[in-house]
Amino acid sequence: MKRYFAFFTVALAALVLFVGCAETQPTKPVYMWVDCEANFERMSYPDSIAFYVDKMKEIGVTDIVVDVKSIMGETLYDSKYAPYMGEFEGTVRERSYDMMRHFIDLGHAAGMRVHGSLNIFAGGHNFFNRGIIYNDHPEWQSIVYKSNGELVPISQIKTNYNGMLNPSNPEVREYQKNILVEFAERYKDADGIIFDRLRYDNITSDFSPLSREQFEAWSGIKLENYPEDVLTWADEKTWKPGKYFKEWVEWRATIIKSFVEEAHEAIHAANPDILIGDYTGAWYPTYYQLGVNWASTQYDPSERYPDWASESYHKTGYAELLDIYMTGLYYTLVTKDEVDAAQGRPIVGQRTESGMDPNDLTYCYSVEGGAELAQGITCGVVPVVGSLYVEQYKKQGEDGKQVDDPEQFGKAVAQVMKSCEGGLMIFDLVHIINHDWWEILEQNIKAEK
Repeated sequence: MKRYFAFFTVALAALVLFVGCAETQPTKPVYMWVDCEANFERMSYPDSIAFYVDKMKEIGVTDIVVDVKSIMGETLYDSKYAPYMGEFEGTVRERSYDMMRHFIDLGHAAGMRVHGSLNIFAGGHNFFNRGIIYNDHPEWQSIVYKSNGELVPISQIKTNYNGMLNPSNPEVREYQKNILVEFAERYKDADGIIFDRLRYDNITSDFSPLSREQFEAWSGIKLENYPEDVLTWADEKTWKPGKYFKEWVEWRATIIKSFVEEAHEAIHAANPDILIGDYTGAWYPTYYQLGVNWASTQYDPSERYPDWASESYHKTGYAELLDIYMTGLYYTLVTKDEVDAAQGRPIVGQRTESGMDPNDLTYCYSVEGGAELAQGITCGVVPVVGSLYVEQYKKQGEDGKQVDDPEQFGKAVAQVMKSCEGGLMIFDLVHIINHDWWEILEQNIKAEK
């Protein structure tokens, strides 16, 4: 973390001296995410990459996050381990095409930092029936506990596009670590690795025989009725904790933390200087459902959330292992005042992300309140980067239909730049392009003093 801020301070100071006008530059890092699928055709040409690197630099973006391992488990470089993503929606790339190399070279030439993003425990796209769970390793996919009591492979759940893997499977973990090390060795000059989908799919998975066996060995508990001893279904949409639910929640969080520890060690053995980051959603009160505790070990949630957090749950926090932490402030409401004003009205904005509570209207479901919560929970051990999902900024038009709301988007950008010490992340480049919100983004990232 110290290395990161030192680098940023030196770079910013040099830039200020060069242009002689500090107030025209953002005062904190600004990350632009480049999703591999949504931008596949656009980023299949070096001159297109060069154009958008220059465009991002011009408006004040300091960091680019390039998605190089898709949710299908395919890589956008020629990997020894993973299948190559050489085609998507009719666009074909040669195996020799190295998108990440173009981004690094062009981004560094422009004075920007460039990070690679890799989806960790994702292995398929269920809408396309594509990915490693459909081809190479169907045995690695998560087993889902359905409301009718059935245990089925996640590839059969066509309402969920995420074909997630089982994070506790030793073969899965070794495979993913090999890919992370490969990236760190291949791109020695990359500035960072950002983990994405470092999680379980949801509370309903994984319920494989392997997970049962591992949990019993870890806890010393014999599950007489599985999976009912963990959770039960009240109806098609409502689940209830079983008698060993809290132990199960803690075990799953130890699985994710132990992978972060192992990956951290392996990556830095291969490339000691590369930064390690992670993206998660900001909705901490329900994020335990994904097996993830992105908090600092200093933060103990057991008093505030006794229904799911054991007294030792805080030990599963992994914020100390990160140089960058990106928290998904994926909310349409920006300020806590807006939350107060919305009380008694229908929930505003999309609530479709894994683990979100679709009915909650507390402060943490606003950009301002979510940023406060994330920074409090991480206890200052890692800079918190506030992340925005551009597509959420819509409002009801005069005809009753949803229309773009660039003003609210700009307000959200300014709030993140004010609230988050680690700066801002925008998801995704494709949405800025499609909405042509370059100017509104530039104005608000440079407004914070």
